[in-house]
Amino acid sequence: MPQLRRSPLHVRHDRVGPTTVRSLGTPCLDGQGTAVVMLPGLGAPGYLLRTLERCARSGPVRLLDVPGFGDPSGQACPETLGPLADTVARWLATVPRAPVVLAGHSTGAQVALRAAVRVPERVRALVLLAPTFPPRLRRMPPLLAAFARTAVHESPGVVPAVLPSYLKAGPRRLLNCIRSAQADTPEEVVAEVACPVTVVAGERDALCPPDWIDHLALRAGSGRAVLVPGAHSFPHPYPSVTADLLARTRGERC
Repeated sequence: MPQLRRSPLHVRHDRVGPTTVRSLGTPCLDGQGTAVVMLPGLGAPGYLLRTLERCARSGPVRLLDVPGFGDPSGQACPETLGPLADTVARWLATVPRAPVVLAGHSTGAQVALRAAVRVPERVRALVLLAPTFPPRLRRMPPLLAAFARTAVHESPGVVPAVLPSYLKAGPRRLLNCIRSAQADTPEEVVAEVACPVTVVAGERDALCPPDWIDHLALRAGSGRAVLVPGAHSFPHPYPSVTADLLARTRGERC
């Protein structure tokens, strides 16, 4: 069987309102097929690079570095969910030439959800990968306990993939993002989404358990829940599983 050729990834910076959004992926978004746009959790895109590379083999794709931690090209937007969703919505409204498959992971799933509500005409399908946080984890002690239960099942390779971004962000910005995510209510927002919604969780993820993705899928107008191998950061150790799921979603329509 012939080996797939690795697609080159390109960095670009797009000015959207007061913010410059850095992204990595295929050179343009006007090629054949629906583009996939991915949002990482906690401003750390590194752990999604393996999924990005595999998605690039089947069509246009961009991974957004919305907060811009450590990016000297432009002003970073605030790390709370509302401003992040506003920035993503402006990017979706101005950069891609056609509606996209919008996929967010962890807190990035919450941002993607809110962006999809802001510009429904620009989102063909929404994929929520390990969306945070179920109501019982909206206080810090239960959240820390769930993190500990999940961490023992994570791939060790995730740490070097996210650590540089976390160090650049600093503890204050990371905590602000987590607190903002805890105050969010995705179960209410998902009911406002007009397009198909796929909610995905790792089988060993206590931060995003099966009953939570089932609930979100039921709340969506057209939703489905999918369990995949792994824990919270499953896109890193299972990039092919994640990329295949996103590739299948390209075929869904609002």
